[in-house]
Amino acid sequence: MVQSYEIAYLTVYNLNFAFPKPNYRMETSGIRVRFAPSPTGPLHLGGVRTALYNYLFARKLKGSFILRIEDTDQNRFVPGAEDYIIKSLQWCGLEFDEGVTQGGPFAPYRQSERSGIYKDYINILLEKNHAYLAFDTAADLEDARTKLSQGHDQFQYGIKTRMQMKNSLSMTADEVKSRIERGDRYVIRILIPENQMVVFHDLIRGEVNVHTDTLDDKVLFKSDGLPTYHLANVVDDYLMKISHVIRGEEWLPSAPMHLLLYRFFGWEDSMPQFAHLPLILKPDGNGKLSKRDGDRLGFPVFPMEWEDPATHEISHGYREDGYLPHAFINMLALLGWNPGTEQEIFSIKELTKAFSLDRINKSGAKFDPPKAKWFNHKYVQLTPDSELFSYLEPTLQAKGITVDPEYVFQVIALIKERVELLPDLWKNSALFFMAPESYDQQVKQKIWQEGTAALLQEFASAVNTLDIFNKDTLHNLVQEFTASKNVKMGQLMNPLRLLVVGSNQGPGMMDIAVLLGKKELLARISTGLNKI
Repeated sequence: MVQSYEIAYLTVYNLNFAFPKPNYRMETSGIRVRFAPSPTGPLHLGGVRTALYNYLFARKLKGSFILRIEDTDQNRFVPGAEDYIIKSLQWCGLEFDEGVTQGGPFAPYRQSERSGIYKDYINILLEKNHAYLAFDTAADLEDARTKLSQGHDQFQYGIKTRMQMKNSLSMTADEVKSRIERGDRYVIRILIPENQMVVFHDLIRGEVNVHTDTLDDKVLFKSDGLPTYHLANVVDDYLMKISHVIRGEEWLPSAPMHLLLYRFFGWEDSMPQFAHLPLILKPDGNGKLSKRDGDRLGFPVFPMEWEDPATHEISHGYREDGYLPHAFINMLALLGWNPGTEQEIFSIKELTKAFSLDRINKSGAKFDPPKAKWFNHKYVQLTPDSELFSYLEPTLQAKGITVDPEYVFQVIALIKERVELLPDLWKNSALFFMAPESYDQQVKQKIWQEGTAALLQEFASAVNTLDIFNKDTLHNLVQEFTASKNVKMGQLMNPLRLLVVGSNQGPGMMDIAVLLGKKELLARISTGLNKI
């Protein structure tokens, strides 16, 4: 697998790895960021937020936004996951400048198609004695873990244990050569230097100090001939001229090793700046938000519906639950980032203008399901009625309802204030397209009195006399009718709503009546009286 490696004892260099604070002032034309998900399952909303922050950063500084698929872990590869990731980001409106879908000057952007590149760079590390071969089997590693656990220590393949393991550091050159010639499987691990301090500046967290004795010798190249994330992402970020690595907090422990790799390759001057984003936490703040939390509390954690190809389990998504993509994006933007003002509703242009890494919080952000619905409700109010019609129209067609679009626009304008999620469009508008087939008996018991039927019959007769039927004439009629019958407004309007709607729900009764029209109103009163 490794052609240029000469068997030799490897030495640990006594170097002090201190990386200076990067200069944040740089030409905007050089800004290049990437979102690099692994196709191991559906895209979590935390991943979408990472993509969003990269997108906003690139757009604000007129840089490039790149989609790279990191699929070197074939054991965890899930069919359909890459396509799901791409479609989810498209639904969110996050457009890439380069990537797996549109190509670009640094193609290919799928790591499994770049495997030949990584072999050249692992050879460089071996030749410079910054990596070594490890022949330990799974049984060897488990045995080492067991022995250490008996002494209440946790096993870490590194400075304290590497010379007791089966690798090219602990073996003679002849032993290593013999193992290679007989075809023994091996991995290649990074050689972490002893007793040094790695110091670097994170754009969100400030100065980070990590002692190398706490690091383990991570695997850089697997026995299947593919690199691990650690090697591939550093090499690709360098080759693709990535200027800023904006990624999740879970990668912060790996950052010191990645910086060592830049040093080992001699790329310090080209090293990107790092920003590690805070976690999105459970609603109670105790731990990272997961799919189980969504299942338990009844909200999605994925942008779109996902069907597990192995179990065929379906997880619902924000799109299918009725969220508008811009509302979803607006909500995510404020999960960890503070604009410094009281403003909460942002267009994507406003988000781009306001966004900056220095206003991202260090601590995790609690996910708030009711707040997510609040954002969607606000966006529904801002959405033109003609656009909301496009969401309601498929339901009308499925139910065989054919009406003038102008009538539907009027319905939407009347009910949109009551809409949180898009399915609420039908839930709140159904009464304008279909007469009730049943009537809420609990409501009837509360409002129906001995003379109610006769009162409504007389009111219907009065409505029938109106030559002009609009809100003003109907309002005047109701005022005159209730005064002449010496009844309160509720004694008329509450049972009228029951007959027309079937419940005590809906917009104002006057608005409902006028929009339905005189003929439909009288028909529903007659049908309701006959049924009740």
